[in-house]
Order: sequence, then C-alpha cells, then structure tokens
Amino acid sequence: MTGRLAILGAGAKAVAVAAKAAMLREMGVATPEIVAVEQTAVAANWRAGGGWTDGRHRLGTSPEKDVGFPYRSTLLPGRNAELDQRMMRLSWQSYLVATGQFAEWVDRGKPAPTHETWAGYLCWVGEAAGLTVVEGEVTRLSLDGQSWLLHTRDDTVAADAVMITGPGQPDRSVLPGHPQVLSIAQFWQLAADHDRIDAERVAVIGGGETAASMLNELFKHRVSTITVISPQATLFTRGESFFENRMFSDPTDWAGLTVAERRDVLARTDRGVFSARVQDSLLADDRIRHLRGRVAHGVAADDRIRITLHTDRHGERLETVHGFDLVIDGSGAGSLWFLPLLGQDVLDLLEVRLNGPLTSDRLQQAIGDDLALTGVAPKLFLPNLSGLSQGPGFPNLSCLGLLSDRVLGGGCNTRQAHSTTRRNVEYQSL
Repeated sequence: MTGRLAILGAGAKAVAVAAKAAMLREMGVATPEIVAVEQTAVAANWRAGGGWTDGRHRLGTSPEKDVGFPYRSTLLPGRNAELDQRMMRLSWQSYLVATGQFAEWVDRGKPAPTHETWAGYLCWVGEAAGLTVVEGEVTRLSLDGQSWLLHTRDDTVAADAVMITGPGQPDRSVLPGHPQVLSIAQFWQLAADHDRIDAERVAVIGGGETAASMLNELFKHRVSTITVISPQATLFTRGESFFENRMFSDPTDWAGLTVAERRDVLARTDRGVFSARVQDSLLADDRIRHLRGRVAHGVAADDRIRITLHTDRHGERLETVHGFDLVIDGSGAGSLWFLPLLGQDVLDLLEVRLNGPLTSDRLQQAIGDDLALTGVAPKLFLPNLSGLSQGPGFPNLSCLGLLSDRVLGGGCNTRQAHSTTRRNVEYQSL
C-alpha cells in the first residue's frame, strides 16, 4: 500500500524516513507521501528554544551515524548498493562538503558537532528530500475507517499510517510553577539566555543523558553542591565498546536474546546511564553527589524544596526527605507521553488488539519488525518504544538508515531480504 505516512514530529527519524523515500522515488520505486506534523520547525528539539538543549552542547552520538547509517539497505534485492550510494549524497560528510566545513572538521579531529550544527544538518537533509511539514501541534489522534486523523488547532491531516516520534514536552516538573523548581525547558531557557544560577544546594532528578547534559551546564554556574537523584545504585557509565555499539548498529542477534538479557543490555548501554565523556567531567568536579531513590513528591517549606524519596531495601520501602535550594527535574516526559493524544476510538482499538490496558511493557512487546504495533490497522509506528523488541538503536540516532528500511519496507529484515530470490520485487511501502 502506498498513500500517506504522517509523522508526529519533524526530528531525525522523520527526516531519515523522508530521505530514504526520496531516494527510492528517484529509483522509480513507489513510496508513500511523507508528511511531518510539527509544532515549530524541523529539528526544533536540537535548537535553543525547543526545550531540550541550548544548542551549544555536543552530540552524544557520532555524527557519522547519520540519516543513512549503517548503509546496509535491504529494501531492494539487487539494487540495495545503488540505494546506499544515493543515501550517501545526504550523509553528514556530504553536508559538510556542501557547506564548506569538511576540511576544518577533519583538521580539528572530527569533533562531535553541537546540537545546533546537527539541527542544521537535519534541516539540510529535510530540504533536499522534499519533506512536507504541516505546522501545528497535534492535539488528538483519531480514526476514520482505515485512515488516521491528526488534529491540530487549525487543521486535520489524514493519513494511511502514523509514526509517533519525539520525547514529548519538556515542561514537566515535580512541583510545577514554583520558582525554585525548574523543568527541562526552563533550565535550558536560562542557559540560552546566559542567566547564571546561584544556589547552595542543587538537586538534579534523573540518571540519563538528559540529566547528564544539564550537569555539564551546571558546572559553569555558582553552585556549592549538586546532588543527582536517580533510582540506580550509583551513576553508571554507558557501555561504549565495539561489542555494545554493534548491537545498536546491527540488531540481527537481538531476537536470540531473552527478554531479561535485552533489559540488561538496555540498562547497561542506554537507559539511566551517563556517557564516558560526562563521567570524566563528574570525576573532575568534587561538588557532585549521588542520592538513590525514586521521587515521590516535592513541597515548598522554609525557603527550600523538600523532596520525598522512596527507596526499596531488603523488601521494605523506606521514605526519606531531603531539602534543596533549587531542584532541576531532568527525568523527561516519559515513554508514554503521547497516550493523552489518543482519542477514545484509538484507545479502544489498541486495548482490544493488545488484550489489555496500554502499559509501557505491553506496548513495547507488541512492536513488530516494521516498528509498528502488531495486528493494529491502520499502521501505528512507535520506534521510540521498539528498543526492547527490535533492538536498542531504533529509539535513538544509532541506526536511522535501518529504521527507515523497517518503516518503509513493512518490516522486511536483513535475513528476509537476503533470502529473497526474486529479482523484480514490487515495493510495498507500509
């Protein structure tokens, strides 16, 4: 089925799918129309003002893991090498050459680009791929027969399939509206405006890369102590050797692991861990402390923010209270941030197909090879929840080229493609 694929959010995943579709059209292959519905602009979350960064911090993933990586297309047996060559025209290196930055980047030792520079690359690819962007914030997703309807305040976009991307809204906090509690968006707005934070005791909630980038920024401010609050026993370093990275680039063996083994890999390499670069910074700064526990709630009392933590020890739940002058909530929007957008008709359909309430675990285990929910029609692609079932690289930037193959190819994986003996394959988009 061709038709229209609507993508909620115009970030890296939307750009990668649009790029692959554009190259396929050049090769005479039928592809769906790709439409991104975006509140602000392409790659907005990578720029100051998007709420997730000030644009000056460095990309945590190698920029060579661009929209075509790992350049092992499987969509067109007999023509995959040609497809990869065409995708190379939209690579990170091609962008640098086109903008006169390649030689300087190489001479400087190929540094990680800033988030702002990475946003520039994504915009360049999106323009080259002819990505259609409908401006507006999606307020509701509903169904009309076999079509999706994406409702914004000013428009309604109909589509044959939908892909939901993005981390959600960065304005959540443990105590909304209080001046001594900052959400992710509020923190990065201060950083972008060059406002200096001056506080004695600061707490950062979260143990992942969002919190880690905040710590990198906090080092520059006038703070006496910084306490990182996370459920983990300590601040773990992300595994970044060849063996871990290979699982992100090539998930061929992922299906052979048990669910428990997959969760262990994700815990060591992706969720609630800091990159080695950030850990080196932490070691050099004696203001950093770690406090284990899950935040239950926060209250303002005696000019401080009192954070109540729950900690499980020997099967018993302990409750402790800690006071801070400033709290920065870097825990993120949560993996199910999009559920409030789903109309009741969508919720009913999904609960019937998944045989129960829409929990994170149930959704993750129901995602098939094509990164869509199995048995749900019309198609609903959830790449940000596909790590457990399909491989750790799909929710992030680690294998955007493989992600676009999966989405546009209807779940065709490498082994299936290599076992195909037909020379003329009719390309089915969704």
